[in-house]
Parts: sequence; structure tokens; C-alpha cells
Amino acid sequence: MTAFKETSQLQDAVEEVLPSLLEQQVTVFILTDRCKIAGVQSFQDKMKQASSEPLSKELRSNLTLQSPAAYIYTSGTTGLPKAVAVSHAKLWGYCLIMALTGVTSEDVVYNSLPLYHSAGFLGLMAGIERGMTVVLRSKFSASQFWDDCRKYDVTVVQYIGEIVRYLCNQPQKPNDRNHKVRLALGNGLRADVWKDFTRRFGNIEVREFYGATEGNLAMLNYSGKMGAVGRDYFLHKWLFPYALIKFDIEKGEPVRDSSGFCVEVAKGEPGLMVTKILASAPFSGYAGDLGQTEKKKLRDVFTKGDVYFNTGDLLRIDKDNFMYFQDRTGDTFRWKGENVATNEVADVVSVADSIEEANVYGVEVPGHEGRIGMAAVNLRDGQKFDSTAVFHQVEHFLPSYARPRFIRIQGSMDVTGTFKYQKVKLVKEGFNPNEIKDPLYILDEKEKNYIPLTPDIFDSILAGKIKI
Repeated sequence: MTAFKETSQLQDAVEEVLPSLLEQQVTVFILTDRCKIAGVQSFQDKMKQASSEPLSKELRSNLTLQSPAAYIYTSGTTGLPKAVAVSHAKLWGYCLIMALTGVTSEDVVYNSLPLYHSAGFLGLMAGIERGMTVVLRSKFSASQFWDDCRKYDVTVVQYIGEIVRYLCNQPQKPNDRNHKVRLALGNGLRADVWKDFTRRFGNIEVREFYGATEGNLAMLNYSGKMGAVGRDYFLHKWLFPYALIKFDIEKGEPVRDSSGFCVEVAKGEPGLMVTKILASAPFSGYAGDLGQTEKKKLRDVFTKGDVYFNTGDLLRIDKDNFMYFQDRTGDTFRWKGENVATNEVADVVSVADSIEEANVYGVEVPGHEGRIGMAAVNLRDGQKFDSTAVFHQVEHFLPSYARPRFIRIQGSMDVTGTFKYQKVKLVKEGFNPNEIKDPLYILDEKEKNYIPLTPDIFDSILAGKIKI
């Protein structure tokens, strides 16, 4: 069942998908006394006829806090999206995140995220629980974002993935700080973009949180430490046990000691985040997919018989116990015996003046072990690729093994519906100029520059005549 208020925008949106809703036997109501739309029923007249007596508890006697309340699909950045059964307990957890950031019924929250994503769903459900006003936009628009915030007196905004970067990449305006937004809540915000965002748009508190839709642990950077996703502290770890363990990038599995148990990383060292599966911290898995559910479980991690959820994320803890997201295990690659974190490399590349955004990944080179770094980039409006400046940027800030050997200039980035970079297709396409129409460049140490990657250079690489 779905219901909507009678406004022209909502009506148009519902009519667009109405045939598919009816085909799936979804009953659609409109909040009016009468309705002229075929296939849509009025709702308010039925509410007036309903009894004012409380519903019988027997109607929900079979429900528990762990019963499914909704199904939300994962982003599908490294594979097909999978349906996650979200329990009633987890829904309350979503609402708690908003409460912990100080959001109240007096706030106006701007939600331009897909409602099929857990972050967008969080905003909607927390709006019901907190009693605040939620402004929904059918699709994110960087150019209209702040105009909407001013129009609706927005005080809280939500973000995911690269949304904040898109806002920072918009042309500057005199009224950039003319708004009432006091809080930005979300995940996936890079430290360099975080700094630009607050510098340009004013004293906005940023609350970054960490968690997977299907996971059994969430963290909140309640202090606003730039770049961090949370903090490692005793009480949280006692309630929801977790650890960062050593991970073998080449084998794609955790490192185990001579006794067969996993090994925790030292402070400052990136490690795979694993969270213990308990009755108080369950992992519900994927709906109808026991195979994928089992793949996310790690057994005998620290003791015989224990079971942990494998987040697939690499994080690190600094000397002050702040936690930072490093990369996805499927994105991090190994080159010349060293692990390369794609997010760190992308942060460096995207600082170059001509680069608007960078998506870094590893590609295979015949005759070489591991994968070599490649960056697909978008250029800033009106800018040409400044190959020399990009070379000096990566040379100064990255070790030689982490510098992208190839650069691909794209007209636009491929992202998921939740604004996360797509890498699978790019990895498969590699760096062959005979098949890729986008301009390609290769790092040339002698020239101290990125030079065009021609078919002849490509053939020389395959023949082993050019050392990379």
C-alpha cells in the first residue's frame, strides 16, 4: 500500500509509475475525500468512517523488533543490488541517528536522496518519529539545491556519496551563505570536500556517520572531527563488538595466524572492519539469498565458533581514536608489493586545478603481477587537462607505486543511483586506446608529465619495451 497527498508534483510522479504499481498489486490511496484518478482510491473518507478505538493488539501479536519492516536494496557498486530485510529495531536505530545529532520537531529537513536508499529512508522515517518537516525532491539538483533550501527555510540537509562535491563544484554566488542550514548529515564525505563545503557555505555542522544497510553496527562522528566517521571508545565496543583486522589484498581474505585466527591491526594501520554477530546485534542477511548472506559471515575470527559480519570496508584508527574510512576491499589494489587505497589517490588527484573529480581503480597489465593505478577524471568547466600540474601533484603527494600510471578523461562520471562511483566497467575496459574513445594519458617519468597514450605506446607496453 502507498499513500500520497494531493499536489500536482506528487500526482504526476505517482501517475508515472501507477501501471507498474497496480501490476504488482500495490493499492494506491490519495489523501482526499474523492478521487478521479483511475486506479487510485480516496483515503480521507475511509478514515472518517473508521472507528476511533485502538487497533487490537492481536493484529500485530506475531511482530517482534526483529521482524522485517522494509526491504532496502544495497547500492550495487561492485555487483548486483541485493535486497536487505530491515527490521523494526533497525528502523528505530535510523531514527536515533537523527535524535543524536540534535534534530527536533522544529527543524526542516531537505531530503533529495532516493527513498529506496537507506539514507533517504532514514530521513523520511526520522521525520515521522521526530515530527519535523521533511522537504522531498524527486531528484537531486546541484544548481537548485540552495534555492530550495532558501525557499523552504531548510535547517538540516542530507547527503551521500559525491553530493557535497557537486555542490562545491557549482559556480560561486554572492548568496552562497544566505540560508538557514545549520546541520549536514550523511556519509561518504571526503575530508578535502568537507573543508571546502564549510569554508564556502558557512558555519554548517557536519555529522558523518558510518554503517551498511545490512550491517549490525553504526557509528556517528558526533564531534565533527573533519574526515572521521566515528570514534573508537570502550562502551560502544562493549555493546557492539567490532575489530579492524589484517586483510590480504591479493588473496582477498583476512590474514590468519598460526592458530588460524584473525590478527588485529596496529593503530594507524588500515584494517578490515568486522562486527560480531550477536542476538543484540543481529545480521539479517539478504532476502531470498542464503548464499550471499553466508559470504558476508566470517567464522572463527578470534575464538572457535564466533561469527562476525564482514563489512568489506577498510578503516583505520588514529592516535586520538578517531576512525577514518579508507576504501572498499574490492577497490583497493596491490601494485609492486604495496597496497593502494583508491580513495586516498583520488583525494590527491582531484586537488589539481583542472580536475573536477577523480575515480581511481586498478587495471591489469599483461606480464605484470597485481593491478596498476588508473584514474578516470572529469575536467572543470572551461578547463583543459593540465598534464604537467597533475604530474607534479601526484609526484609530490604520492609514493611512486600509488601514482596513477594512466589517466582517462571522461565527459561525465558513471555513478550509481546513490552517487557512488561505478568502477566495474572501467576496470574491464582497461587502458587500450584502440577500444576506448576517451582521451588517454600515461605517466612519463623522464618527461615529468602525462603524455597521450597512443596505440604504439600501448603495443610497446604489452611487448615489455616500456617499463611501468
